[in-house]
Amino acid sequence: MTVAALIQARTTSTRLPGKVLLQAAGREMLAHQIDRVRRARRVDRICVATTVNATDDRIVALAEREGVAVFRGAEDDVLDRFARAAETVAPSLVVRLTGDCPLIDPVLIDDAVALLQASADLDYVSNGLEPTWPAGLDVEVMTIGALRLAAAEAVDGFDREHVTPFIYRHPERFRIRNIRCPEALSDHRWTLDEPADYELLRRILEALVPADPTFGWRDVLALLAAHPDWVSINRDVRQTPNPHAP
Repeated sequence: MTVAALIQARTTSTRLPGKVLLQAAGREMLAHQIDRVRRARRVDRICVATTVNATDDRIVALAEREGVAVFRGAEDDVLDRFARAAETVAPSLVVRLTGDCPLIDPVLIDDAVALLQASADLDYVSNGLEPTWPAGLDVEVMTIGALRLAAAEAVDGFDREHVTPFIYRHPERFRIRNIRCPEALSDHRWTLDEPADYELLRRILEALVPADPTFGWRDVLALLAAHPDWVSINRDVRQTPNPHAP
């Protein structure tokens, strides 16, 4: 059962243009994310799904430099881009990740994949259907069949933009499961949308990567406990509404 992780990434973010290419600890944010996805033991292939825009040539160059597959598709119809990217790497299961999550934890990816692999009656697993994890640790895993159905049948603009709502908003058609965090950590923001987010993530990466690049989410919590003032850096950033919310 082949598992492919697809990372959606583009440079035309309105709030922080080029955010996935910003540097920390000597690497671009997207490169850090690829490094971490590579450590997921249940992921066989990685593909960066970017746009046909010339501005995203730099993302293509980064993916090629890192030795991962890359696919270019529509900027606005993200579902079409994502589904077509998946077909190029021919997986049985697809992990969906967004390029604004440089702290993504490979253990969480493996846990979500393992749950879907072990449950023949499931179509989709996520840790984001309820707000329990820090923003930035979001993982979704789905069967290629569920993704193909969504791409073929979704017509709502929200569904096309956010890729998976067609799946989890139709529990009568798809069997879904959510993975809750063992602690209530949804007040933490480890995603990259604003300059304040970048400042926090830069500090975290520059503190943890040189010491142990295999760090996990609990190591981030320990670092923030040692530097409680860092949590306030992006505390006032307005969280983007969670597209996974029912």
